[in-house]
Amino acid sequence: MIYSGSALTAAEIGDGIVELKLDLTGESVNKLDQATLREFGAATEAIAKAPGVTGVLLTSGKPVFIVGADITEFGGMFAAGEESVAKGVLEVNRMLCRFEDLPVPTVVAINGICLGGGTEVALACDCRVMSTAARIGLPEVKLGIFPGFGGTVRLPRIIGVDNAVEWIATGSEKRPDAALKDGAVDAVVAPEKLRDAALAVLRQCIAGKLDWKGRRAEKTGPLKLNQIEATMAFTSAMAVVGAQAGPNYPAPMLALKNMQAAAALGRDAALEVEAQHFAKAAVTPQASALVGLFLADQMVKKVGGGYAKKAAKEIRQAAVLGAGIMGGGIAYQTAYKGTPIIMKDIRDEALALGMAEAGKLLSKQVEKGRMKPEEMSATLSRIRPTLNYGDFKGVDIIIEAVVENPKVKKAVFAEVEDLVREDTIIASNTSTISIGFLADGLKRPQNFVGMHFFNPVHMMPLVEVIRGPKSSEAAVGSTVALAQKMGKTPVVVNDCPGFFVNRVLFPYFAGFHLLLRDGADFQAVDKAMERFGWPMGPAYLMDVVGMDTAVHAAAVMAEGFPDRMRPDFRGATEVLVAAGRFGQKNGLGYYSYAPDKKGKPKKSTDPKAYELIAPVCADRREFAPEEIVARCMVPMVNEVARCLEEGIVASPQEADMALIYGIGFPPFRGGACRYLDQTGIAQFLALAERHSSLGKLYEPPKLLRDMAAAGKKFFG
Repeated sequence: MIYSGSALTAAEIGDGIVELKLDLTGESVNKLDQATLREFGAATEAIAKAPGVTGVLLTSGKPVFIVGADITEFGGMFAAGEESVAKGVLEVNRMLCRFEDLPVPTVVAINGICLGGGTEVALACDCRVMSTAARIGLPEVKLGIFPGFGGTVRLPRIIGVDNAVEWIATGSEKRPDAALKDGAVDAVVAPEKLRDAALAVLRQCIAGKLDWKGRRAEKTGPLKLNQIEATMAFTSAMAVVGAQAGPNYPAPMLALKNMQAAAALGRDAALEVEAQHFAKAAVTPQASALVGLFLADQMVKKVGGGYAKKAAKEIRQAAVLGAGIMGGGIAYQTAYKGTPIIMKDIRDEALALGMAEAGKLLSKQVEKGRMKPEEMSATLSRIRPTLNYGDFKGVDIIIEAVVENPKVKKAVFAEVEDLVREDTIIASNTSTISIGFLADGLKRPQNFVGMHFFNPVHMMPLVEVIRGPKSSEAAVGSTVALAQKMGKTPVVVNDCPGFFVNRVLFPYFAGFHLLLRDGADFQAVDKAMERFGWPMGPAYLMDVVGMDTAVHAAAVMAEGFPDRMRPDFRGATEVLVAAGRFGQKNGLGYYSYAPDKKGKPKKSTDPKAYELIAPVCADRREFAPEEIVARCMVPMVNEVARCLEEGIVASPQEADMALIYGIGFPPFRGGACRYLDQTGIAQFLALAERHSSLGKLYEPPKLLRDMAAAGKKFFG
């Protein structure tokens, strides 16, 4: 044994070949934490000093190769400041360079997931052999940074500038065939042949049949482009990447500027340039927010796993009541992920609509090559439309998706409860109505929960699972487990009107309506909020959601929280709905809509909307973008804090992820709680105070006042 540690071993396996094996003790995956990196450096030194070494085979003792760096270490590293970050990544790069400079050929066998720092370790090898079961990529831009362990230096020298820009700027994972086509790996083989194939490549290098020294020279030298070629390549790349990334995501452009600055340099000098640019990205608020989101997502999934363990049973047969667009979407997603589902309605045409919705979504999967026609048929066969309750005795869970009317819902629940087993869970897809109120009168309220999907069901990752006052933990756990099986991220919240997401969304809409009342142009409001980072402004969002739906939900919220959510004026949306404008669903809302060439609704300005709302709006005046943002965001953020204060949502992480996944809160801001941290809670309180004359929605809750007094943050 040449070297033995808790993460790596190095042993001679014959003919002078050393196998350097990654196998992190006590973990299910390999990751590049600080301890592993230190061991990698120590193992490299041991190999360099060992006599008779002819080559190095880098392998993994786990089903994955390396999942990447240990992201839990990023917060402390990045908080140390730009100079410290640059120094730290340079130390890692010097270690990787010592491995790359070993006087013998190196070949890596990539057996499974190989991402981020794992890919950068693989790039430091002379040759790369990949399993057909593996995936490779550099996803760092999704964390607000870019590859900092030599990825921006080695990759363009291996696969060319254009390919490297696409890999790095998009952060996408690559399948083996794509990696081979681009030249990032030298061979792709079946998993059972991987080690032998990698050894064969290494022996060819040792025998001089493969020019590993020439390959290494290309990696460690300047890019093979003259100045004009380099200028053209990077200028065109920056135009494309800049347009796609936008101003709120600086990492892709920093990566390109770094690659351009290092193009004419040798490896060591290029790595110094990379370190400086990487450090600039690492200390941005976007990096802090996106790294925080990654960790919050991991925490939310862990919490969900804890709930799922409390499930009394596995959901093997589901049913959905109501076969409209929402019911059809729920049926599609459930069946697509393997759970049979009965779709019940009282009208044939509704069932036809629900099946058509499922069929349309499945056809798109076939068209995109993500599903075979026979898989589509099998999925559709798992959806059984019906007009009666004949087979409901065998159902484990019923998801109600009927009209958002409490009387109708209660009637449906009372009817179906007598037709199912005593352990069948009934879940309401209500978006605003209290679960406790809906459960009143049920014989088994312990089996009743909320399961709030977001539209369109197949695209939106969040499911709010609402625990009613009498909901059992077993029912909550089974519902969470089903949501996970459906490919969703469930967040468990406690009961109140609107639950969590809609409860905090409607104060945002209230701020919007106050702006219009006071003379703001709704298009200017939309533009300001989109520049802030929302995928669409509030007027456009209400058109998409359905303005009649929004007005109905606002009435529920006003009844639940009359002190701050009951307006003392008639809002513009209410006026438009009264005029028969419901948004995209009938082509008229704040904007008008007509199908584009692909059949999707295209938004246009409609002067009629301005005419209709004029009586409830002050004379038009201009508001500064920062004023628009404050008037919309302060009510939302206050309500998020109230929900935490009241225990409606259990943690800042769950609150932030629910907003990101449920309504598209700008990811680069990290969610409402991280946005508060980055703004500064004391500064936010001052902003709220400046708008206090607008009403109680702008009054911060005690939680925020206490945190400001104690100098606390949501995230340390």
